Amino acid sequence: MDDTQQYDGPEMGTEEATIESTGPGEMSAVRLKGLHIAPRKVRVVADRIRGKGVEEALNLLQFIPKVAAEPLRKLLWSAVANARSLQGVDVDDLVVQTIFVDQGESMKRWTPRAQGRATRILKKTSHVTLQLGLAQ
Repeated sequence: MDDTQQYDGPEMGTEEATIESTGPGEMSAVRLKGLHIAPRKVRVVADRIRGKGVEEALNLLQFIPKVAAEPLRKLLWSAVANARSLQGVDVDDLVVQTIFVDQGESMKRWTPRAQGRATRILKKTSHVTLQLGLAQ
């Protein structure tokens, strides 16, 4: 991956991405909050890229046929851009050190059932945290 590549995809939508700084000498963690995909579906994709190099992870996310692959690709791209601009790190030396998915807020919806009853539906959201590190 060279420095001339840019991401021209659609905006992130209602999700918000934030940068949290960690300790000295470590890469900053990037968080994606409020992703409208259930955590168990996002974890399937996150497990595929954990420990991989950045270029390999971006290639994997581009071709994984899961809905959660696109937001994770955007998050990884953002983390790479932050590491390049804030820490001045060579992109070829970066690996996905840590990625984990937590459950966010659940939207509560109702659906009608037989004999006038209603059943609750929980539309779950995810919080994704990604941290890059240097390859040994």
